[in-house]
Amino acid sequence: MSENPMQPSFVLVRPQMGENIGAAARAMWNFGLDKMRVVSPRDGWPSQKAVAMASGAGRLLDEAVQYSSVASAVSESHYAFATTARARGLTKVIYSPNEAMFLAAQKIQAGERVSVLFGPERAGLENEDVAQANALISVPVNSQFASLNLAQCVLLMAYEWRRASTDVQAQRMEMVKTDWATGQEVEMLAQHYEERLDEAGFFFPKQKATGMKINLRNMWSRLSLTRADVQMFHGMVRQIVRWKDRDR
Repeated sequence: MSENPMQPSFVLVRPQMGENIGAAARAMWNFGLDKMRVVSPRDGWPSQKAVAMASGAGRLLDEAVQYSSVASAVSESHYAFATTARARGLTKVIYSPNEAMFLAAQKIQAGERVSVLFGPERAGLENEDVAQANALISVPVNSQFASLNLAQCVLLMAYEWRRASTDVQAQRMEMVKTDWATGQEVEMLAQHYEERLDEAGFFFPKQKATGMKINLRNMWSRLSLTRADVQMFHGMVRQIVRWKDRDR
């Protein structure tokens, strides 16, 4: 099932609701993660509520491993992060989610095994759990409402892992049955409009006509026009001319 075997393990520590485990599984698989570890789930394991909530990610739950303690869950890891939304009174380096997952990607690429700990819904990880992690991950949430749902936190970390481990395009243009217009096509469009606007007396007064034409050309060059756009603009001005002349 695994999309990429070189990935961190997500460890759910004493999760209280099967539905949240299932939602966490969905969130993980959305971003290509399937190494789930479950430590002492309150309602037992396996959980039918988790399976129902996991929907298409049910196989992830089938392969999840149950542990009786945090220590056993991270025993094979070389580095472990603990997610937290509050101060712990422990001396540890604290990473933002994106920096943590970039570090995780580097470590995994170097052959290390990495785990990320998530605490139970009610109060999060205990200090005894946090003490077994190498570093903390703190999400920059609203200080007046810092509590994140378990599945939400898993989704956030899975997303940051995806960003850190794959080539994500910051922006792309989806072209639908067209191509970008060439410079010549845009020039012909500009000439078409200039001619028709000139006939309509738009470039007035005469002493301002040159500057107005330059501004119009500059406008066309600023627009990222497709061939379909150019054809539509040609059609618009032709129809306006036909409408104006219809009663003549």
